[in-house]
Parts: sequence; C-alpha cells; structure tokens
Amino acid sequence: MNFSIRGDKFEVTDAIRDYAKDKVSKMEKYFDNPEKVNTKILFSVKGREQRVEITINGGHFDLRAEVSHSDMYAAIDLAIDKLEGQMRKFKTKLMNHDKGFVFEDFGPEIEEVTEEIAKRKKVFLKPMDEEEAITQMEMLGHTFFIFKNEDTNAVCVAYKRLDGRYGIIETE
Repeated sequence: MNFSIRGDKFEVTDAIRDYAKDKVSKMEKYFDNPEKVNTKILFSVKGREQRVEITINGGHFDLRAEVSHSDMYAAIDLAIDKLEGQMRKFKTKLMNHDKGFVFEDFGPEIEEVTEEIAKRKKVFLKPMDEEEAITQMEMLGHTFFIFKNEDTNAVCVAYKRLDGRYGIIETE
C-alpha cells in the first residue's frame, strides 16, 4: 500500500504514524494488488476531539471513514472497523450481483481555498445503472452520488432521502 499521512494542526508522531500504517496494512488481504492501493490518512484536532480521516483508493472504488474520538488510537481503530464493514458490504454485493459492477475511478481531488468554495472535486462519469450508483454512494459514505445512466445516457444524481429510502434526480 502507498501511504500519504499528514496532520492538520496536529503533529503526527512516529508512534501514531506506525500504528495507523500497521492497522490499515491489515486490509491488504482484501486487495488483489495492494501495491497499487493508495491510502490517505489525515489527522486533526478540533476542540477536545481528535479526528482521523482515512481514504483508500482501490483503483475501481474508494473506501472512506472519518471518526472523532477523545483518543487518537481509538479513533484509528473505529475508522478501520468502518472501512472493513464497507469492504465486507462491497464484497457481498459484488458476489450477489448477477452482472458485475463498473465502478468509476475518481480523479485527484482539487482543494481550493476561497470564501465560498471549500473543496472542488472532479469526477469522471462512467455509465452505470441506478443500483450500482447507490452501492457506490453507500461505499463512499456520501448522501448523494453523480453518475451517467447507462440506459438513458443522462447525468443523474442518486441521493439518500431523510426517510432512509433513495431518490434519483435526472437531467433532461
């Protein structure tokens, strides 16, 4: 696995760095080519809460967990639990899906510092069906997902409704 580890207003000690790398490295068993997997770990502190954000790019999908806790080591453990849960859910859906998934590779995130826009992200829209888009959204831990509908070729947004069900917004 390739690691990018940094702290935001937080000095990452060797002990925390080694602990995080060791924990994340145990997820190599889920990947066919772990040497091609990129992992970003961001540590930060907000008030009394210590936060870790771990993003794993597996090539065709991303896993992401963000956890706050009073103890950084506990936050790392909880984030790894979330990531493993996402991976198990992904593997189960992949095995149960009769025609296979087509996951889009996300381009690099572009962060800009402006007064209005906190973050900008470019995505490549691969055609997929609604079920695949919802699965990708859940794996990323997001409340919405932009995709190109493979049947209509329209750009669509899948989103999670407040009642727990899903919605699709289609463009004309």
